[in-house]
Amino acid sequence: MEVGQLKAKIREVADFPTPGVSFKDITTLLKDAEAFRFTVKTLADRYRADRPDLVVGIESRGFLLGAPIAYELGCGIVVVRKPGKLPAERVRVEYELEYGKDALEVHRDAIQPGQRVLLVDDLLATGGTSWAAAELVKRLGGEIVGFAFLIELAYLRGRQRLTGYRVEALVTYES
Repeated sequence: MEVGQLKAKIREVADFPTPGVSFKDITTLLKDAEAFRFTVKTLADRYRADRPDLVVGIESRGFLLGAPIAYELGCGIVVVRKPGKLPAERVRVEYELEYGKDALEVHRDAIQPGQRVLLVDDLLATGGTSWAAAELVKRLGGEIVGFAFLIELAYLRGRQRLTGYRVEALVTYES
């Protein structure tokens, strides 16, 4: 398998969740064992030399990719969740969306100062969620080695919100 073949494994659903939106459904890629394994290994290989201590999986599809990437890299995984989902003491970051505000949380003891962290999510759109997850990592003293995405919607310019960080995406949609 090659990176160029992955786009064909992603189903596009017109007008979901609202009219005019073309939803990128990764469930069709995830059920394809060869494509899923290739995705995980390729994203892990791009950061192997950076030797992360932890992978941060961003809610919720970031968990699906983050856990096997952490396994492949031989490191632990930390989950960043929407408010009210984590049971222990948490750190919270609020961020702006196109249509309002949202927030993310992580356990206060999830990342130790100086730990090298790779942030993983399925899709980079406007970059707001990824930026908020990075803020959580920084508040806990983690060192960000980069961001790994399956998909980037380049036309939404989310990469600009992550300026200064290494960003890797396997499939890019230009429009």
